[in-house]
Amino acid sequence: MHFLKKTLGTSPLLARVAPFVAFLVLTFCQGQFSAASAYWFYFAKTLVGVWLIREMWPLVPEMRWAISWEAVLIGIGVFAMWVGLDRFYPQFKNSVVWNPHTQFGDNSALAWLMIGTRILGSTLVVPPLEEVFYRSFLYRYIARPDFLSVPLNRFLPLPFFATAAVFGFSHFQWLAGILCGMAYQWLVLRKNRLGDAMTAHAITNFLLGVWVAWQGAWQFW
Repeated sequence: MHFLKKTLGTSPLLARVAPFVAFLVLTFCQGQFSAASAYWFYFAKTLVGVWLIREMWPLVPEMRWAISWEAVLIGIGVFAMWVGLDRFYPQFKNSVVWNPHTQFGDNSALAWLMIGTRILGSTLVVPPLEEVFYRSFLYRYIARPDFLSVPLNRFLPLPFFATAAVFGFSHFQWLAGILCGMAYQWLVLRKNRLGDAMTAHAITNFLLGVWVAWQGAWQFW
């Protein structure tokens, strides 16, 4: 366990990129082995993500939660935009249909365990890992390889739009993802810290998770 922290501590780049890549590998494994693996890999990924954040925490000082009225409004607004735009543009096809009720039995305890894990994971684990990678590392690295020398509140057109595009196209709802990436990046620029974007991201994902479970809108997962 201490070996990982020691390894990440050898490079600011490694501390911000390696945990995200590990999380991405586990995401890719979801559904690759069996239909049930989509759920069990997410469960495992969430636990691994908690551990990765714990190891990163002392090494990435900007990875600290912060709350503001802007973060709350952006979080709610992005959720509304994500759901509202869904019918109006072509999206990437998701080969894995996530519906725990179908896989484990309608309203079964295991189905609700997976739904709860997904909501908690997307709310508390995904935002720190993704915001550190996209907003702290990638945005600044596109500007300059010595990325730590680039202030978080410096607006740079190419990194701004490139980071939003990479973030957006990593989601099936790519257009909503691009707009979402711009909104979170604006928060970082405005507040000169990462924590507000983490909070907005968490609010969006939590509301989206509740919406999915309530409405059965599984296409968002």
